Amino acid sequence: MTPAARPSPHAPELRAAARHIGRRRFLTVTGAAAALAFAVNLPAAGTAAAAELDPARITDDPFTLGVASGDPLPGSVLLWTRLAPAPYQPDGGLPAERVAVHWELAHDENFRRTVRRGTATAHPEFDHTVHVEVPHLDPDRVFHYRFRVGDWVSPTGRTRTAPAPHARTSALTLAAVSCQAYADGYYTAYGHLAQEDVDVVFHLGDYLYEYAVNPVGNHRNYTDRTLPDVFNRETVTLEDYRLRYALFKSDPDLMAAHAAHPFVVTWDDHETENNYAGDLPENDVPPEEFLLRRASAYRAYWENQPLRRPQLPDGPDMRLHRRLHWGELAQFDVLDTRQYRSDQAYGDGAQLPGPDIDDPARTMTGDTQERWLLDGWRASRALWNVVPQQVTFSQRKLDLNPVAKLSMDAWDGYRASRRRVLDGAKAAGVDNLMVLTGDVHVGYAFDIKDDFDDPASRTLGTEIVATSIASGRDGSDRPANWNTYMTANPHLRFYNGRRGYVTVTLGRDLARADFRTVPYVTTPGAPLTTAASFVTETGDQGLKPA
Repeated sequence: MTPAARPSPHAPELRAAARHIGRRRFLTVTGAAAALAFAVNLPAAGTAAAAELDPARITDDPFTLGVASGDPLPGSVLLWTRLAPAPYQPDGGLPAERVAVHWELAHDENFRRTVRRGTATAHPEFDHTVHVEVPHLDPDRVFHYRFRVGDWVSPTGRTRTAPAPHARTSALTLAAVSCQAYADGYYTAYGHLAQEDVDVVFHLGDYLYEYAVNPVGNHRNYTDRTLPDVFNRETVTLEDYRLRYALFKSDPDLMAAHAAHPFVVTWDDHETENNYAGDLPENDVPPEEFLLRRASAYRAYWENQPLRRPQLPDGPDMRLHRRLHWGELAQFDVLDTRQYRSDQAYGDGAQLPGPDIDDPARTMTGDTQERWLLDGWRASRALWNVVPQQVTFSQRKLDLNPVAKLSMDAWDGYRASRRRVLDGAKAAGVDNLMVLTGDVHVGYAFDIKDDFDDPASRTLGTEIVATSIASGRDGSDRPANWNTYMTANPHLRFYNGRRGYVTVTLGRDLARADFRTVPYVTTPGAPLTTAASFVTETGDQGLKPA
């Protein structure tokens, strides 16, 4: 389970200090929890060598958090589950012993045509999560999967492999989702997404929120249950983050979406802490203390997401940016705009632009990831080059003043970094560029301009911003600043403030984006509507109403 060694950007002294602080200040239920956040390999002795748990001792359903799959490759699928008979307890209701988990992959949902089967180990060091990478599969095929422990059988999941590398695939339909604050409302949109005919779902960040959730689930306002007090505090420790994933992932609509479709995930800020930048926290805490918190958050993220071994964290470091292909139709360059970014300029938030945002020394992606992106574009043979990432990429003026305020947390606060990316796309001859974005709890459709201040300048691509699943509560079709934003930003083609998701169909002639919304999330059962649809043609970028 140990990944190839990677150089750490953090000084050994800082890492050592974080370990020390972890042992001294953050030891709560398990004595090794904080130090474990800095370890990636399973110990050679101790807990990992303990006796295997007899499945007969598991008297309650261990599959309370469902199943998931992710990062489809042409010949491989990644399957995930977590064993947690009591998911709201720190130990998940299991002793610190290994559990043998049997898995099965089939062509049909009745498992009469089994393709592969095997056994994986759910280690207590990884919170009894299971990541199974199934190799040697046929490309471009749908599969069904399930897990078994003793007499307990998991829900059935549906996943698929990507097309072969040189396949001339005619179409791909994806969904883009983001921002699922459990405390802000129900995940109704996920229930609808589970019924959609899509090939893959891209989660663009804020899968988790670090803020406290009270006993009635805040704006969910439960009357049929009471949530434990373990959730009514901000997440800081490894145990905190693990428990919060258990709460979020116990939502039945989220479980249904994961079971129905493979997910490709990337984080934003709230999986760790609001608006952190690299090693710098939002609040004034010692850097070694934040480094430990980041390590705990990253570890819990990997444990609870359908991610492969290369994404296994090394303490406070985790390589989340990665590249996926869908035949010759699409290349997906999944970015991480949190871990390596420079600090936000001018104290963060909405600020007047100044010279710092054009400082070439400041970066959104870090130098290594930026080179990886541009090199990948130069080598790309895909018709569509798609960039799933976190924060608004296009210019977004926030008022109508001659010099408008901009968001310092978005790419507007890192204009030199954005300029290098756009120049790299032009130099690589990327003709059909699409950026997928989350974060802002609204749906946007932007034309990406070579010069955002000149509406007549060349359109280099399109940006599709997925609204939130729940964050921001019910929202409205036209937020109070709708007229301001639409007037101040002529390249903004669409703006809607409801909850939901976006589906995008990439074809050989055009791409179509459908903004799918629900009218409310503070009570369950909302219907789904299509707020707007747009197309952009290959070789002639620019959004037009469908």
